[in-house]
Amino acid sequence: MSRVVVHKAQKFSIKLDSIAPDKSISHRSVMFAMLADGTSKITNFLRAEDTLNSLEIVKNLGAEVRDDGTTISISSDGIKESFEVLDCGNSGTGMRLFCGLLSSANGHFVLSGDEYLRRRPMKRVTSPLRDIGAVLDGRQEGDLAPLSIRGSSLKAFNYESKIASAQVKSCMILAALRADGFCTYTEPELSRDHTERMLKGMGADVVVDGLKTTISPMKELLSPLVIRVPADPSSSFFFGVAAAITPDADVLLQGVTLNPTRIEAFKALEKMGADISYEITDNKYEPIGNIHVKYSPLHGIVVEDNISWLIDELPALSIAFACASGESIVKNAEELRVKESDRISTVVEGLRAANIEVDEYKDGYRVVGGELKSAIVDSDGDHRIAMSFIIAGLRCGMEVTDLDCINTSFPNFFELLEQITSIKRYDED
Repeated sequence: MSRVVVHKAQKFSIKLDSIAPDKSISHRSVMFAMLADGTSKITNFLRAEDTLNSLEIVKNLGAEVRDDGTTISISSDGIKESFEVLDCGNSGTGMRLFCGLLSSANGHFVLSGDEYLRRRPMKRVTSPLRDIGAVLDGRQEGDLAPLSIRGSSLKAFNYESKIASAQVKSCMILAALRADGFCTYTEPELSRDHTERMLKGMGADVVVDGLKTTISPMKELLSPLVIRVPADPSSSFFFGVAAAITPDADVLLQGVTLNPTRIEAFKALEKMGADISYEITDNKYEPIGNIHVKYSPLHGIVVEDNISWLIDELPALSIAFACASGESIVKNAEELRVKESDRISTVVEGLRAANIEVDEYKDGYRVVGGELKSAIVDSDGDHRIAMSFIIAGLRCGMEVTDLDCINTSFPNFFELLEQITSIKRYDED
């Protein structure tokens, strides 16, 4: 098991223009290319394990993929049945969205993943898909992978989701594109909207009205996608927190998507007192620009709204909570329990090991700001837990174990971190 020792950082001022490209948009770009008439061209694609798995799945589904190291070109004349088990690695996004894409395709398909993904719940997509005619099965009555999909005709639907989930919404939108009539999807709170934006940009008839999305079935293939994937705000946020908790530090994060549903964590950090400014430099499929974060003393806040907009960043935001004055509370975040790890428990255990007072609740936790102490923290194979506590080490020094998971989303994380502090990595059997 690999581990890293991170040393306390001094003040720093850096510009980062090579933050990992956005994971969510990278996944979607290769999938949506399968719906296009012509060749889609994708630059700045995230070359991490999860997204490369999605690219490999697209190849296995019959797409012609050309990669010159800068641009990935994808052409498809329809989804083909694959001889291979389609390996989603560690990606819930990949598995859930491919369920929607493949449910109406001609053929039989098997989706699987690593040991962590095979423990994550899938009924949130398999159940509504079955209700509209999809033929899916898996372990525990379709709740756990491997999942078997036999493409079939899908019925039009009016679905009201009980949870705000971009993965569930995207899955059902992809299914709706090949359903036998107009479909509507309603959610209790607006979740991230990359799928709607990208498909509309390709010519799909997708109309968003508040919490309700109406999807018309495709009458013809969509226009090819031509996109430069922006930097991932979830990955950028680790370095935003790094500047926010290190006295006299500042970081300029360049080329980041500024989609309002993706920068809520920065808005929460701003409410805590961090000095943050934003600059839009481009706006085609997504608003893109720069985020500048400067250190300023932080204070505790309550996080209970727009949870789906910052669910992935809550572990890193919790490090800021630990460094703030007063107490911070997270509510309505039970979804954290079914991520790559039970992120409520792993955050609580890690902060307690680092000398921070924490109370755990069913749907969140309470953090009393204090003095972080050096500790040994096990990531439980969760990339966001690993990187969050590595960032905590900038304040006090830290040892974090089980690091291979970081390659699923942020391959150059350590390269960027070494611009701030010294680290020592150990690879062990």
